[in-house]
Amino acid sequence: MTIDDEAVLWSASGDDRAGRPLLVLLHGYNSNEGDLFGLAPYLPLDPVVASLRAPIDAGYGYAWFDIFDAGGRIADDSPEKQGAARSAAEAVLAWVDRAAPGTPVGLVGFSQGGAVALELLRLAPERFDFAAVLAGFAMPGERTGDARLAELRLPVFWGRGTLDEVIPAASVARTLDWLPEHASLDARIYEGLGHSVSERELADLTAFLRDRYAA
Repeated sequence: MTIDDEAVLWSASGDDRAGRPLLVLLHGYNSNEGDLFGLAPYLPLDPVVASLRAPIDAGYGYAWFDIFDAGGRIADDSPEKQGAARSAAEAVLAWVDRAAPGTPVGLVGFSQGGAVALELLRLAPERFDFAAVLAGFAMPGERTGDARLAELRLPVFWGRGTLDEVIPAASVARTLDWLPEHASLDARIYEGLGHSVSERELADLTAFLRDRYAA
């Protein structure tokens, strides 16, 4: 599993990337690299933004891993799903090390992309500075990097809507238990928001990112 270099959308090119931190955007299931890239004009100018395309063709768009069970329901609690999420994170990590070696890296992921963002923190907690998870979730199980992540307590923004019926309640509950133990958590709940990003959440995300780069 690899990231397609030709499909990456960049906010800057060539020499304009030199010496700047990298902010990686990870889209949701059955979407594409153009989705979250639409947020780039609203984000801080400090980092170079790179929006990646997930490696699996999901029909209408692309996916980081197959999220459905045999009955067509969203399920993330099987060893197979955990392994697939791990593989997706390994592909992103390999791309980061290839495209921006030694560069400070932050992550923003929506839905399934948020799950991959957290997998990346668990895979290589020393490599990433923070993650923002929009309508996303933590995968079940333990990872070898979890203990170190709990020591580092990297900043994590987690935003979700009260009317989000896409992410199963069990996944939300698991994430609610897991994140405070493994990260410096900024959790936000948005009344009346479904499985999407509101203007208020975008403003909170931007403030979170500005604080990270100011630090």
